[in-house]
Amino acid sequence: MIIQPVSGARGGLFGAGGRFKGGTDPIMEKFNESIGFDKRMWAQDLRGSIAYAKATAKVGILTAEESASIISGLEQVYAEWAEGTFEIKAGDEDIHTANERRLTELIGPLGGKLHTGRSRNDQVATDTRLWIVEAEKDILKDLATLLEASAEFAETHIDVLMAGYTHLQPAQPIRFSHWLMSHMSAIMRDAERLQQLIPRANQCPLGAGALAGNAFGVDREFLANELGFDGVTSNSLDSVCDRDFVAEFLMWHSLLLVHLSQMAEDLIINNMLKCVDMDDAYATGSSLMPQKKNPDALELLRGKSGIALGRSVGLMATLKGLPRAYNKDLQEDKVPLFDAVDTVKDCLAIATGVIVTMKPNPKMLMKALCPEMLATDLADYLVRKGVPFRETHHISGACVRLAEESEVSIDTLTLEQLQNIDSRFEEDVLNVWDYEVSVERKSSIGGTAKARVMEQIEKCKAFAKTL
Repeated sequence: MIIQPVSGARGGLFGAGGRFKGGTDPIMEKFNESIGFDKRMWAQDLRGSIAYAKATAKVGILTAEESASIISGLEQVYAEWAEGTFEIKAGDEDIHTANERRLTELIGPLGGKLHTGRSRNDQVATDTRLWIVEAEKDILKDLATLLEASAEFAETHIDVLMAGYTHLQPAQPIRFSHWLMSHMSAIMRDAERLQQLIPRANQCPLGAGALAGNAFGVDREFLANELGFDGVTSNSLDSVCDRDFVAEFLMWHSLLLVHLSQMAEDLIINNMLKCVDMDDAYATGSSLMPQKKNPDALELLRGKSGIALGRSVGLMATLKGLPRAYNKDLQEDKVPLFDAVDTVKDCLAIATGVIVTMKPNPKMLMKALCPEMLATDLADYLVRKGVPFRETHHISGACVRLAEESEVSIDTLTLEQLQNIDSRFEEDVLNVWDYEVSVERKSSIGGTAKARVMEQIEKCKAFAKTL
């Protein structure tokens, strides 16, 4: 693709001699154009034009020969883009004018018939919907890869135990795989939400015209079928200014990146504690300190979530004051949308790479466990003997306090010391201090017992196959 310098003259499609007497201020030319970023939609724009040429032929605006000539020209333009030889010229304000200008160069004045009854308002809405649906379907495949890889990794390390935390304080022992699947549960919800966005985005606005509809009676359902849409939009004014599908995607991507950020933060902490070792491929060094191995991939995953939130809020602020119908403000949806898609795809690839290459350290993960995490198990011991939990909670708390005051670990308290607190403790209470037993007792659906974690892993694998 070749880009020529922009001049102050208007492009041929909107040149002097029509509504305008003279050229545009060169600064305005640059300020107004969107070709620098909306050229990403070149394929969608050409697909829409080919379908529209067929639709206008159906209603007699084009003859069969004219339609075939236009479609052939559009296919030549498509080939130029695909081969990287398309030349962007001065006056190509956006992808629509660039493609139409080139079509006219190839087939002559007949190219000017293509836009009959069509506006760039419904054209850009069509292009953007086609582009975002393709992107969303592609992202679903990336999500499937992350889920499948994580499930396999979790299964490989199913027997590794680790400390579970609430408030960043030691809470209860869990399986390392249970922790990983907790993050994949959030990613599965993200995938479900993304699937739900697609039907709303995949509606055809082409044929809505500038705002009032198409004056030549083009068959909008035919256009929808040609382009692979699920249906047509129901109101022409709304069709050209609706950007809900962009806003929804930006909100969706901000939540996905929040979830990836949470996982990254967990791994950053565990990496600091030497419980998990990050592969060199996803770490960097220090320009000063030779010993440093920084988890930069994780820190960037965490950092990009803030930018994602900004994109979402920014577009909503742009939309909130817009009157019906189309306004040029809507051009500003493209950059955050394209950036969001690129960021999501990069983050999913990085997250997948980090997970499949990281190495949990079972020894250090076990070292992070402490007997105090079994205080609830101590309370449960008495519950199983018929003591009300509120009472056993108080009794176990007294045992924790005794151990702290004695400056010993709770699991070293003797049976006599425990019985001095409550006489219902018996000799088998000493079996409570077993992390594996504790983990296996959490056997309800979704729990950290091995069988239950395996269920979660299999569910994750099965879900990934549906994406």
